Amino acid sequence: MKMQWLILLALIFAVIIAVFAVVNVDAVPVDYIFGQAEFPLILVILASALLGFLLSGVVAIARTYSLQRKVKALQKEMAVKESLIATQQNEIAEYQQAGVIPEAQIVTSEEKPVSTRTDEYRDNQKDQL
Repeated sequence: MKMQWLILLALIFAVIIAVFAVVNVDAVPVDYIFGQAEFPLILVILASALLGFLLSGVVAIARTYSLQRKVKALQKEMAVKESLIATQQNEIAEYQQAGVIPEAQIVTSEEKPVSTRTDEYRDNQKDQL
């Protein structure tokens, strides 16, 4: 439904530009960096509208391409993570079948310093004595 409204608005806009261009048929001077020329205003209006349409179309195509690449990368990442989840679920099922209850572990991205690990080991050894 959204696309139909966009097409309808584009057609209305095109008709308004065409009517405006047909009404303005006088010759006008067009200044360039390297010179000057005289063209009918209808051609200047239609050429400007066409260049605006082409420029916005190129930007839209580039954005669509960029978003498609991003979607593909995210789909690959999702597949890898789904595979990891499946592997972990299989491991959990094997633990459950074996009747092993693993200790709860908190997984963080930060590593503990080595000195802290040895201090904990020494404290545990003292507690056992």
